[in-house]
Amino acid sequence: MGRKYDVYGVGNALVDIEYEVSPDLLQKLNIDKGVMTLLDEETQNLILENLQSFDCHKSCGGSAANTIVAISQLGGKSFYSCKVANDEFGHFYIQDLLNCQVDTNLKDADLQSGITGKCLVLVTPDADRTMNTFLGITGELSINELVPDAIANSEYLYIEGYLVTSPTAKEAAIKARDIAKNAGVKTTMSLSDYNMVKFFKDGLLDMIGNGLDFIFANESEALGLAETEDFQVAIDKLKILSKAFAITRGAKGSVIFDGENIIEIPAPQVKAIDTVGAGDMYAGAFLYGITHGMTYEAAGTLASKSASQIVTTYGPRLTTQELKALLTD
Repeated sequence: MGRKYDVYGVGNALVDIEYEVSPDLLQKLNIDKGVMTLLDEETQNLILENLQSFDCHKSCGGSAANTIVAISQLGGKSFYSCKVANDEFGHFYIQDLLNCQVDTNLKDADLQSGITGKCLVLVTPDADRTMNTFLGITGELSINELVPDAIANSEYLYIEGYLVTSPTAKEAAIKARDIAKNAGVKTTMSLSDYNMVKFFKDGLLDMIGNGLDFIFANESEALGLAETEDFQVAIDKLKILSKAFAITRGAKGSVIFDGENIIEIPAPQVKAIDTVGAGDMYAGAFLYGITHGMTYEAAGTLASKSASQIVTTYGPRLTTQELKALLTD
């Protein structure tokens, strides 16, 4: 008998607020370009004050949320565990998940007072994206947000590497992994960001434990995890940590290990204007593919097409119509 959900995700709930800015402004505000930096609320508010005259686009995000929404848009069945506050942004977030046909622990949750997390996404003309995040209440994500029955009733569990920054969220990720393994659910994780690998490597290895079924990483994250500049060494390291994996390499495409063979997937040639959500979209399309009868190569091709499409537009999402069109492309 099939399971109720294709993928159960656990990750941060962040409202993404996206701006187009110049590298000079990043320098002026003393912001590290191209990475995700955790801020306190006061620092984030100072940056927001400097961006008051800029147009912005708001959407409900968090890395794993983007992945789970993509799976749902493609026609998959998904569940997302996360934490928001009883505020305007929190209610906006819940409604957005439900509008995207994503089941969630938030549906019947007794929301606490506090501040829903926000991520300032600063996009420069070279299509690079810099993220400045105040986690708010999502930093308190814990095992209380998990729904064990839903995990056990899923084909795959997907864990966001960003959870490593919070002790309670890291504990929740490990607990979810153990519930999944005990229920015969395949375990997957994204390394999320080079800074996670650089500053929280030991924690990520704790979350990986004695091995996962699949890991998603970009090239810099894979190299950082293996502490090498040799791509083959990084591949060999990931083979120890996971039965299979995908490493994205930007315009060079991606490399997938299916447990036996290395598969190279080319990337369609596009003009990138915003790389926000490319890795999240890749993971979502890939997981949709392998839960719907596709081979690793076919799933990787769909993932590559989807990620290439997302970088040609602003924001971490495509419309459902745009994404579904890639299935018949």
